[in-house]
Amino acid sequence: MHLMRGAIRTYAWGSRTAIAEFTGREVPTNHPEAELWLGAHPADPAFLETGTGEVSSLLDVVRNDPDGQLGATVRSRFGDSLPFLVKVLAADEPLSLQAHPSSSQAVEGFAREERLGVPLNSPVRNYRDRSHKPELLVALESFDALAGFRPVTRTIELLQAFAVSELDPYMQLLVGQPDADGLRALFTTWITAPQPDLDVLVPAVLDGAINYLRSGATEFESEAKAVLELGERYPGDAGVLAAMLLNLLHLEPGQALYMPAGNLHSYLRGVGVEVMANSDNVLRGGLTPKHVDVAELLRVLDFTPATADTLQPAVDQDGFELTYRAPAGEFSVSVLVLDGEELGHEVDAPSPHDGPQILLCAQGSAIVRAKTDTLTLERGAAAWVSADDGPIRLVAETPTRLFRATVGI
Repeated sequence: MHLMRGAIRTYAWGSRTAIAEFTGREVPTNHPEAELWLGAHPADPAFLETGTGEVSSLLDVVRNDPDGQLGATVRSRFGDSLPFLVKVLAADEPLSLQAHPSSSQAVEGFAREERLGVPLNSPVRNYRDRSHKPELLVALESFDALAGFRPVTRTIELLQAFAVSELDPYMQLLVGQPDADGLRALFTTWITAPQPDLDVLVPAVLDGAINYLRSGATEFESEAKAVLELGERYPGDAGVLAAMLLNLLHLEPGQALYMPAGNLHSYLRGVGVEVMANSDNVLRGGLTPKHVDVAELLRVLDFTPATADTLQPAVDQDGFELTYRAPAGEFSVSVLVLDGEELGHEVDAPSPHDGPQILLCAQGSAIVRAKTDTLTLERGAAAWVSADDGPIRLVAETPTRLFRATVGI
């Protein structure tokens, strides 16, 4: 077991305070910090600290001792690579509108771009590995996101409420076909529209949102404000129109959002812990200066309407462990809540795992004991527990919350 030193990624949409405060560093930072990576992804592996002050890349540690670090069971399923990646994500501005491929789509897309000779580090590369990228985000603070296509009848009501005459012919695509095919037709029409058409339609939608808010109506108040914010940041962007087709979700701390393959989404603002398959495959559809491949995005999107209830996973409880129910074999996410009668006593972590674990302290402080070592994890600190070093025992004197990422069943 070792303390982990995560890799910080700086993107324009990040925060100059959130991740630094979480990890106990000085604020504000020189650059916006968007993500703290805790894993063995080749692009930015975390480093492990030892008692002697030495550090080693987790990627190298796993490569040099896959059986001891991952365990035989995990190796038989996923080979010699850690199958999941943990991130702390902090968004002060909206992320791009995006989706992730399925396993078969990722394998085919990666092979195709390899045949075409597109460099892995090329800005126009879509597939940087052969893996799908299901992901689960748990809010640490209030978190807002666009995710999944809203049920069609509800979207028609929103478009009617904005009362934009320029939207009428497009709305008929949904009225005449109120299902996934209608959503595909409308989304495709908007995402492939010529820029002169967008330069007329997007401002008209923004005017409609302003008029809606001025009218005092409240049913779609949050949606109108979100459209206005996106339109201000990305004028003339088709993603502003696409945002009207998606569920606008608000998460309170502890609530989660699961993103399967093909789910169109954009994180708008907030701080959360994100656990995903160890992949960097992203297909973007707008709200970004980065590469947008419309044809490839349309190939992977799932237009099946979804509701907030279907996007937010149920939670199972085993003692003081709360596990988010997500159908991803690469990872499982839970929170160990040490409070009440657990305080002051050494307790066994529920549900022992025979694979590796990453622990991240989100609140309080806990002493963690494994077979070979004992560590103290305070807020913002993380630990790597290898397969041959579990199970773990915990002691906390004050209310403590530890995120626990393991390999899924």
